[in-house]
Amino acid sequence: MADSSAKLSNYRQAPRKVRLVADLVRGKRVDRALALLDVLPKRASEAMQKLIRSAVSNAKSGTAENLVISKIAVNSGMVLKRHMPRARGRASLIKKKSSHITLELSSIKPKAQKTAPAAEATTK
Repeated sequence: MADSSAKLSNYRQAPRKVRLVADLVRGKRVDRALALLDVLPKRASEAMQKLIRSAVSNAKSGTAENLVISKIAVNSGMVLKRHMPRARGRASLIKKKSSHITLELSSIKPKAQKTAPAAEATTK
């Protein structure tokens, strides 16, 4: 179950390129994902950082330390069709693609810490 979600519609970059960045952060904790995106030399990393920060601010419970990226989906958005002049009076089609990015965060359940069994003093 998702604690919070955020959506970015019609981001002007091809979905194939955005999915490369989405695959890197899927399943990671939010603070680690933001640190990874900060040094990643891809154009989509800046938009992904903003989207993750938006989802964190939408979260009812929480800080970034106990949230994990549970689901991230990149789908194709609207396509702008343009024409480019070519040889012999022809025109070729240029498709300028866009992406829809959907992100869901869920909280991490804290692990129960194991306590060492009490050492029994044996006296004889």
